[in-house]
Amino acid sequence: MTWAEGFNHKVAQNAFGRWFRLEFSGAPKERRNSRFLTEVRAGFATFFAMAYIIAVNANITAQSGGTCVCPRMAEDFACDNNVEYDMCVEVVRRDLITATAAIAALSSFIMGVCANVPIAVAPGMGLNAYFAFQVVGYHGTGPISYQTAVTAVFVEGFIFAGLSIIGLRQWLARAIPASIKLATGAGIGLYLALIGLTYGAGIGAVIYGSTATPLGCLPQYKDEFGVCTSHKLQNPTLWVGIFCGGILTALLMMYRVKGAIIAGIALVSIISWPRGTSVTYFPDTPVGNDNFNFFKKVVTFHPIQKVLVAQDWDLSGAGHEFALALITFLYVDILDCTGTLYSMARFGGFIDEHTQDFEGSTIAYSVDAMGITIGSLFGSPPVTAYIESGAGISEGGVTGITAMVTGLCFFISIFFAPIFASIPPWATGCTLVLVGSMMMKATADINWSYPGDGIPAFITIICMLFTYSIAYGLIAGIISYIVLNTTAWVIEKVSGGRVTPYAKEIKDPWTWRIPGGFFPQWLVSQFQDKVKFWERSSMYGESEYRMTAPASKKPNSQTFSPEVGFCTPCETRVRPCQ
Repeated sequence: MTWAEGFNHKVAQNAFGRWFRLEFSGAPKERRNSRFLTEVRAGFATFFAMAYIIAVNANITAQSGGTCVCPRMAEDFACDNNVEYDMCVEVVRRDLITATAAIAALSSFIMGVCANVPIAVAPGMGLNAYFAFQVVGYHGTGPISYQTAVTAVFVEGFIFAGLSIIGLRQWLARAIPASIKLATGAGIGLYLALIGLTYGAGIGAVIYGSTATPLGCLPQYKDEFGVCTSHKLQNPTLWVGIFCGGILTALLMMYRVKGAIIAGIALVSIISWPRGTSVTYFPDTPVGNDNFNFFKKVVTFHPIQKVLVAQDWDLSGAGHEFALALITFLYVDILDCTGTLYSMARFGGFIDEHTQDFEGSTIAYSVDAMGITIGSLFGSPPVTAYIESGAGISEGGVTGITAMVTGLCFFISIFFAPIFASIPPWATGCTLVLVGSMMMKATADINWSYPGDGIPAFITIICMLFTYSIAYGLIAGIISYIVLNTTAWVIEKVSGGRVTPYAKEIKDPWTWRIPGGFFPQWLVSQFQDKVKFWERSSMYGESEYRMTAPASKKPNSQTFSPEVGFCTPCETRVRPCQ
């Protein structure tokens, strides 16, 4: 037995190992092939795969202006040329760097300790863009103020907690048609790619809200609307972002180099840090000088100054807008947050294929809801489970120790705020494009062969992109799905089954009567007097979950059993295949 194996056995056999159900711990339903050192390595892999969110979320959310007040004038309505406002926005961006790292650290650590799943949590990509550009608007030009928006997020977290405890959130995630769920992820991916191409939070190839005309010129060649009048595609930062942050990162991803996204962002940032160059992030301006002075501190703690507990509870003049923001965040989060958590649970092999639920789902969703509320106090958009958790799962992470290690890494990053605050938007722009491309993989699983599934999915995707709104895309997709499939059902019933849609037999099945019931297992147990809610087993459910292999390890149609390897055709359970 090697030193590592001996150490893993010692850790597994104490109370710590039994809580996380490590193999050889003797705990009920112990996680097969789980090793402490493997979990630690997986936690580092997850952190390096998603550390870009610290800078990217701050760059995107700060475009809302935060709590900064813009003295709007006709010639500069968005305060793009107001130096004092720009410096205030820069402080907001630094605040959000601290806030992003802090809420990611806290939420991921608690997710690991309480839910025992290897899934990290941080402010959601797509949700932050929706928050900044649709709800609050660029530099506060939207229908709702920043203070009202974070108040809506705060309330939303409590509503989500209630929905999670009674099982409604889980049921909604399972009841939404598969084509709409898949299309939502793809549509958000395109939306992120658009943000990555803009000036404010990307490489500066297009103007947000305009046609995708090649731009990329220097500031002196823009008109009053920000459109390039000449010298298009001649901004050096555009090409540094494309080649060093985009093409290089894509090549590293092709060769499966771990930390490829971080490497691309770091290279562009290092190129942009020296002063006196055409691509410097610290030009000789008041804002540039202030940024450079903060950058020279390297290691320091930046306290949150402007966005901490920014909630505005005086809703007398914003009742309608508050309700709109709250409802919008609710149905966007139900699809986005819930869908991502289910996707990662499926990738990790935690899904019960019969009930479409996973072990510890109630706790996981409650932690996610708690993170949304606490994150709003830090001034952050809603948090969500991160698809980059798949990097840790691929490394062998199967317990909450993976998420705990990721959370500890985010905590350490809080003290490197000057470094993360000095990452320019053209360093992260192509990252958004690449993340969007990865999210587009979901379109391969959409049932394009049946129009009743494919057309609503397509409408969802294109409406998200062309209306610049995730919410409008979801509404369009769901309504079109209901109209098409309800009409077909009525025609079939009226005709006595003689008139049916072509290829109906390959339609994705849908029913509101989801296997496993409406209420979560722990709540059902209370009525059956099996176990009490304070007993840990009741929160995880008494039923024996069917465990499938992680997607990255599943060959063809075979099924994985921890004890006997791959077997077919019987279902794999926690015990060996029979």
